[in-house]
Amino acid sequence: DFLNGLLDWCRKKTYEAQANQCGRASILRTFGKYLDSLGINAYILPKGYYPSEEKYMPYIYTRDELGKFFEQTDQCCYCCECPNRHHIMPVIFRMIYLCGLRASEARLLKVADVDCEQRTITIHHAKKDNSRMVVMSDYLTERCRAFATTVHGKSTSDDYYFPGLNGKPITLVNLYKNFRRFLWGARISHRGKGYRPRIHDFRHTYAVHCLKRWVEQEKDLMTYLPMLKTYMGHDSFAETAYYEPFLNSYAM
Repeated sequence: DFLNGLLDWCRKKTYEAQANQCGRASILRTFGKYLDSLGINAYILPKGYYPSEEKYMPYIYTRDELGKFFEQTDQCCYCCECPNRHHIMPVIFRMIYLCGLRASEARLLKVADVDCEQRTITIHHAKKDNSRMVVMSDYLTERCRAFATTVHGKSTSDDYYFPGLNGKPITLVNLYKNFRRFLWGARISHRGKGYRPRIHDFRHTYAVHCLKRWVEQEKDLMTYLPMLKTYMGHDSFAETAYYEPFLNSYAM
């Protein structure tokens, strides 16, 4: 019964990724090995008991796909369940792509974090609790300026930049549902939840587009990669260099 209880704790939930289950299994296996080292008879979960998740291959959007996708966001209509949806969608998806942000980083921005005068976005407590500042293009700055005028006329600096209901940020579920709707309208194929393309692939696309542009400008990538690493909030150089192989298979 005790063993069944442990395995039940490890059982994969319908809403989670395979990596989450493997993480719990790793904790259980490590704890079993620790008890065994103390001379306590314990069950040690076999290594690889649960299959690991297949490595995800990023989807790199073409310029044409990006154009069609953003056209769909511009056609977003008013929704009483999320009154600012038609204002939010054209800006948040452009921001995710043009600044290489993670979806959660964009969702959780506060009004004070987006400075149109300095053309900067300050990201607090991102992945692994890191913070950073990114620079916006002139185009995105003007989009944000117009957005703030429309949406944040009476907001405080501590309000969420992309507001949902009851003072909370727009939800990930709302963002994902609209993402799928825009993909459909743009005629970009999608195999279903868990398959590509994903919202996060805008971030991957941003990185590849930067590298591609620098190659075409004959820039020294060894000089520019550290800048991209800092801009995207990567912990290691390897995370940024990961995108280099995509240059050979991607055409702007």
